Amino acid sequence: MIRRTVELCPRSRDAFDAIIDVRSPAEFALDHIPGAINLPVLDDEQRAAVGTEYVQGSKFLARRTGAAMVARNIAAHLEGPLADRAGSFQPLVYCWRGGQRSGAMATVMDQVGWPVTVLDGGYQTWRRQVTAALYDQPVAHRLVLLDGPTGSGKTALLATLAGQGTQTLDLEALAAHRGSLFGAMPGGQPSQKAFETRLHDALSRLVPSRPIIVEAESSKIGARVIPPMLWAAMSTASVIRIESPVSVRAARTVRDYAGFAADPAALDTALTRLPRHHGKETVAGWRALAANGEIETLAEALIVAHYDPAYRRAGGDRPAAAIIEVGSLDAAALAAAADAVALQLERLSAA
Repeated sequence: MIRRTVELCPRSRDAFDAIIDVRSPAEFALDHIPGAINLPVLDDEQRAAVGTEYVQGSKFLARRTGAAMVARNIAAHLEGPLADRAGSFQPLVYCWRGGQRSGAMATVMDQVGWPVTVLDGGYQTWRRQVTAALYDQPVAHRLVLLDGPTGSGKTALLATLAGQGTQTLDLEALAAHRGSLFGAMPGGQPSQKAFETRLHDALSRLVPSRPIIVEAESSKIGARVIPPMLWAAMSTASVIRIESPVSVRAARTVRDYAGFAADPAALDTALTRLPRHHGKETVAGWRALAANGEIETLAEALIVAHYDPAYRRAGGDRPAAAIIEVGSLDAAALAAAADAVALQLERLSAA
């Protein structure tokens, strides 16, 4: 018997043995339900061919051809990725609207004997849920911003806090970008929809009544935009500011971006993208430092002349509930800062 559901909270999703997205690989790559695997009943080329025939040619021929393709692809999945699944296997299946493609897969699975569930409304049900949470409804979570200028150690501190059990939301990890001129990560960024899916999933797994530390960001992380309701919550959140001496921040930046600095061509290209107000001579001097391998000197110059002024323009002098010093790069300093942040969270919770 094929069941249908529209419940998509983390607990309900985690109850399935697998979430199977039967859309084409291109649709899946753009965005998909967290944890889903892609077992397409039509690949990209097949979907395009069937669609073209349906619109421009014979609807009957399109359906017959499509059915044959779907049957062969489902058979391949049964003999491949699904071959080792036992009789108790409980999958959730979805397509774009919860119609023909997921229905075809579910029908075969039901005949096999697997207790299969189809997501009513398909991917669009999920997308409506994400949009409602990030565009239409106020974010209910108690956010606390971890602020501080470039190189102050916010990302490392966020990871330390998460390891200690503090609720955290790592926007840069979700956006796959460090949010700076040199912030690109291998593999590139997810689509905007996929970024929003990651955000919604992360928020839905956090307890709204407990404080959640989130690194202060601009409204864009690389090319990805923080959705309006989350941005509104961040704009009114309490602030804990991290500060470090410029020399320590420069050393941390060099260490954290060692991979980028090891690629002279990429580093030089990034420097050419600096805002024009720095002037050609200034940028030429920074490019010369990079070419000569004087990376820490370059980092300190960029912090003083580029990043710190930009930080102040973006509201870096906003009132803070606490200011915490991280005076060195060693693990002890980071652990002490994490303890200080945790203490401030307790005070904010009690307030």
